[in-house]
Amino acid sequence: MTAKDATRQETVSEFRDTVNLTAAELERRLESDESRGVGQKKDGDDESVGHESGRRIVELLRTKDSELDDDDIAHMRKVVGYVRRHLAQRPDGDVTRSPWRYSLKNWGHDPQKK
Repeated sequence: MTAKDATRQETVSEFRDTVNLTAAELERRLESDESRGVGQKKDGDDESVGHESGRRIVELLRTKDSELDDDDIAHMRKVVGYVRRHLAQRPDGDVTRSPWRYSLKNWGHDPQKK
């Protein structure tokens, strides 16, 4: 196995560990008002960056590891990095209905899921 293959496998593994929603759960989530109501939007876009990422994550979850291309791996790294940074910024108090949690869920991670 080459170093690139090892790094690729590590990224896929971290992504699969980080994203704790199934493709179906995330797809349903992205249809909700809470999902559409959080996140930063690029100038002129109606959809937030996280919501757009969520749609891509659904595709990645349904793609065989052997069929992932370099762009897919790069997005997986982006997802892992975002979730790690966002988890480190956890607000005080009950986060059950917080924009913080809703945003994380758009990125495929529910911090309250067991």
